This record gives sequence, structure tokens and C-alpha cells, in this order.
Amino acid sequence: MMQRPSLLLAAAFIFLFAGGVQAQTCEAVPGQILLDLVNQADLPAVATQYGLVQTPIDQVGTPPTYRMAIRSDNSQNPCQITQAMQGDARIFQRETNRKLKVVEKEGLPWTLGRSWAIGRSWAIGGSAKGYAKQWFPHTIRLAQAHQIMKGAIPQPSPSPPKPIVIAVLDTGIDLNHPAFAGRLVPGWDFVDNDNDPSEEGILRVNPTFGHGTHVAGIVALMAPDAKIMPIRVLDEHGESDLWKLKDALIWAADHNADVINMSFGYPPDLTPQSNTFIQDLTHACDGVPIPGEQQFPVLSDEILIFVAGAGNGGQIGNGAAKVYPAAERSNTDDNILSVGSSSRLDLLSSFSTMADATDPPRDRWVRTVAPGEEIVSAIPGGRYGVWSGTSMSAPIVSGITALVLSVRPINLPVRVASHVVDEVEETGYEWDCDLPSRGIYMETSRVDAFCAAINNQTTCYPADREICNE
Repeated sequence: MMQRPSLLLAAAFIFLFAGGVQAQTCEAVPGQILLDLVNQADLPAVATQYGLVQTPIDQVGTPPTYRMAIRSDNSQNPCQITQAMQGDARIFQRETNRKLKVVEKEGLPWTLGRSWAIGRSWAIGGSAKGYAKQWFPHTIRLAQAHQIMKGAIPQPSPSPPKPIVIAVLDTGIDLNHPAFAGRLVPGWDFVDNDNDPSEEGILRVNPTFGHGTHVAGIVALMAPDAKIMPIRVLDEHGESDLWKLKDALIWAADHNADVINMSFGYPPDLTPQSNTFIQDLTHACDGVPIPGEQQFPVLSDEILIFVAGAGNGGQIGNGAAKVYPAAERSNTDDNILSVGSSSRLDLLSSFSTMADATDPPRDRWVRTVAPGEEIVSAIPGGRYGVWSGTSMSAPIVSGITALVLSVRPINLPVRVASHVVDEVEETGYEWDCDLPSRGIYMETSRVDAFCAAINNQTTCYPADREICNE
């Protein structure tokens, strides 16, 4: 059996969890918890003690993370059960099956609610011309990047170029929108469990309706020769859960995705990072196994880069301000690109959650920003509209990642996924600056598609630029 890391880490998680369980809503799928054990032989006894059904619903990974059902005669909610497990030496990690939500959804305590419902409506609109001529491509020098590559890897003649595949995990898309003509590969709907990942919902009734189409439209603009894999993992309310996310990630990997775009998140739960199986799953796709981490044989050695929006809480990025899966990024080599939002003036967007790089804590989980304000993109019904948020920044970075991969593909063992992430970050416009009103010192970069495509880390922007200062 693989050696488990120290239980001291789990104890730290428990400390963070214990204070507020009763005072907060349990934002989790009812009747389920996720469970990792030090010794799998203890599962029957642990299940009996905590009122769980002894046979897991299912499991993933080696050693396994079990998805356990709570017995019908157990009146405790998932948060109460995981709290009761505090200090149990048999339990390595435990977590509720947390709910995921679009980070622009209105009314969440950890977002400013950048949704159609507060004025970012389709009536602001735009058109196909506005979509093609909007402000942000000039800022990131997209036209110059497209002179080098557009998202497909050249192949020896007479074979056609091999498109990079970007999986968009979201609310689904309008499959018939003109922006996606000839651009799609088959996807999947993990909400209804079928092969039709079309968006569902009603305009102005479901505030997140159109979100996935908008995100995918940005990808289409960024990397015109790449393919888009639409995966519906969020329902008509913009919600999902960790286990569906796991299923979607594995499906995308098994169907030859190269980049995963995740313009959604889950806020710091009562037990932030109490279970790291999503982080371990992403790390398992870097191309270099990490000793001591959970492995996923079901992935069959796929290599993936994950791009995630950092959230719209407008807070510093430490402690309670973190938004996952962007915050699954570690401070070491990683294949996760966590993305904040920048404005037309090359300033940090007021709504963008950002890591604090002061020392301490020097927590730089948000390492990249991209334009995210008033972005024109596709919406259902063959139309175009405007939206703002880190959900719009993430697909810009996914597109840049596809451009980089089409010029310099993964080449194990010399070039792994984390190397691509480093190139996207390190070729950007450096932002090392203070934001006193937000209480942070920021070390990050605003992406540049052209410099990323040519991998120019020294002369594109040779000096730190501090325009982001207040």
C-alpha cells in the first residue's frame, strides 16, 4: 500500500473546521461524505460508528477515496458527521461532497454577483462584429500570436494539423451557435448523464443560463484551430458537486482533452482542503508522479493542464478568501493555472480575488491575471452578449495555453504540463505592486499571448511594471 503522509496535516484541517460548523449552512450534497482511511480494513467499523452505509456508493484512486452514504436513521448532516470524525486516527481525510457554483452567480457571500441579473444582460449585447473587434485581444497581442500558431500542432505532410482539445466544464453550450461551427468534438452531460451537453434554463429566470456558451465562445476566439469539448457539469442553477467534477475530469482526460477550463468554484468550506483528492487527481495528470500522493490508474497516464477562475469576492487570497479548484494550486511545480481578472486599464479588477504575496504569508495561489471585464462572447440563440468576471479571464488563459501547446507540445520526460504553466506565467506582464485598499502586496503577471507563443521570458517585458499600483 502507498505510504500516507503525516496525520499532522489532517489535524490542522480539523482545527480550521471545528469553529463554525453549527453557525454555517452545510453547503454539501445531503446524505453523503467523502472518506479516506489510513487502513482500508477499518471501513466497516468506521461506517458503523458514524452512521454510514457500510458499502461505499463508489470510490476513486489508490489509496481510495470512498463516497459514503449516510444511513437513513442518522439525523446528522454531512458537516456534523465530518466534525464528529475529528481526532479519529483511523481517518486520514474526510470531507463533505461540496457543492460547486459558477463564480459569477448572484447572491453568493464570496462573489460580487456578476450575473445577467444585475445588469450584465444580453441587452448590452454586442454582435458578431463586436465579438471579433473587442478590446482585450489587442491588450494581450492575440493577433501577433495567431501569426505564429492558432491552436493546432503541425504534422508531417500530408497529415493535417492536430488540434489542441480544450474541455469546457460548465453549464453546457449552445451546440448550434455559429461561433462553434466546425469547432466541437463530442462532449457529455454529467447533470442528466447523456451525450447532449446543451445548456438548459430560461433567460432571466436562471441567472447563469448562457454562462457555458459565453466561456466557450472566448475559447473559440482565442484558439481558432483548437477544438472545444463541451462538458455540462453545472445544472441550470449553476451548481454541481465535487464527485461530478471528478467524473467530468476523468471523462475529459479519457477522451483526449489537453486543457481543462473550469470557470466555477467552491468557496472555502468549513473544512478547507480536508480532502485533497481533486488536487491529487490534477497532479496525477502532470506527467511526473508525485510520491505519496493518491494515484488514479483510471487516467491511463493522460497529461492535462487545468485552468480555473480565482473567484470574484474582491478579497485577499488567504484563509477564508480562497476559492477552489483554483486554490488547489500548490506553491511548487504545478499543472494548475489559477486566473484573476484585469481591466481595460491594466489594473486588477475590483471584484477579482487575489493572493497576498507579502512575507508572511506569501501565498501566491493566484499567479496569473487576464482581461475579465466587459468581455463580448457567444450566448444561446446564436447571439452575443457581455459578461464580466474571472470566469471570462480563465478561457482567455485556456486559449493561450492551447497556443503554447501547439508550438511546443508536451514531450515527456523533458517537457511536462507544469512547464507549460510556467511559460504562460513567466511570459506575462509582471505585476509586483501594492494595493493598500485591499491590504495586499501582489506578485503576479498579466498574460501576453504573443510572448507566451514565442516563450520570450526576458525581453518582451524586461522590467517589472507597476501600473497596477493604486
